Amino acid sequence: MPNFLKLLIKEVKRETANAVSILFNVPEELKENYKFIAGQYVNLRLTLDGKEIRRAYSICSSPESGELRIAVKAVKNGLFSQFANKTLKAGDVIEVGKPEGKFTLEPEANKQKNYIAFVSGSGITPVMSIIKSVLKSEPKSSFVLVYGNKSPEETIFHQELHDLHLQYVSRFFVHYVYSQAKADDALFGRIDKSVVNYALNNKHAALEFEKFFLCGPEAMIDTVSGVLKEKNVKDSAIKFELFTASAHEEVITDLTGHSKITIMVDDEETSFEMSQKETILEAALKQGIDAPYSCQGGICSSCLCRVTEGSAKMKKNSILTDKEIAEGLILSCQAHPTSDTIYVDYDDV
Repeated sequence: MPNFLKLLIKEVKRETANAVSILFNVPEELKENYKFIAGQYVNLRLTLDGKEIRRAYSICSSPESGELRIAVKAVKNGLFSQFANKTLKAGDVIEVGKPEGKFTLEPEANKQKNYIAFVSGSGITPVMSIIKSVLKSEPKSSFVLVYGNKSPEETIFHQELHDLHLQYVSRFFVHYVYSQAKADDALFGRIDKSVVNYALNNKHAALEFEKFFLCGPEAMIDTVSGVLKEKNVKDSAIKFELFTASAHEEVITDLTGHSKITIMVDDEETSFEMSQKETILEAALKQGIDAPYSCQGGICSSCLCRVTEGSAKMKKNSILTDKEIAEGLILSCQAHPTSDTIYVDYDDV
């Protein structure tokens, strides 16, 4: 499958004043290309103001629905998110990449498990797909959602979550947390240590959770994961996906030399010399190599690749584990070569 295929937009649905969901029409002959696991995302490619842009958005529909739908929340100065919320309409065509990502859950019909998610804002998007997939295809399991927003009006999928709770009243539980509004049956504030303890020690103390899903800003994820580790929850039970990352970057010194680099993409090797001051992705794109990428901010994993010879160092990493880094995986948008020669393989991930 080519990296991107053109898909017609079937519907643009207003979810909140600042968010829409976008349903793509996937022709029968392309359905195999867009099979996905609950929690995955797709990359979009389009040209706006004469400039090619790529953006990654999580799929909010479940695999069982047969739909490919994403949600886009407008952010200040967000080129695509503003365009999607103000201009995009049914009948428009956008290039869409294949589903990817590891923030996933594959339901097992015969299993009985308990899951819990702590999400904030548009972090609900991949978790919405996971929730619906569990409720539909793992009928003995339960799901608890702790969902932070400014107010009920800014809560994406508020009505749909309410309907799901009514449909699966004994298996699906939602706890809202509002930072700028007080509402009945909702907590006031943000998702902090007290909220995590409230959910685990008070409301659902009788449940033993199989997996913990965290999605949203980095600060929230750090807070929740810190509390979970205090409770001796294993790292393997915690899955997270960033929607915004901190601005902190590690300063890498001694990047004054050049490296001879060989890059493998789609079974094609390209070798050239690059400055170590450039990231591997920047150098690849300058050479006209069709390396995969999206956010270029170290949040998604679209530019993931493996260093099989030589070495590289990332200025920012909030995604990869120490084990994955030890296995040679890097985010090429954040990685600078630190050896005289380096071999980077985008296919081996």
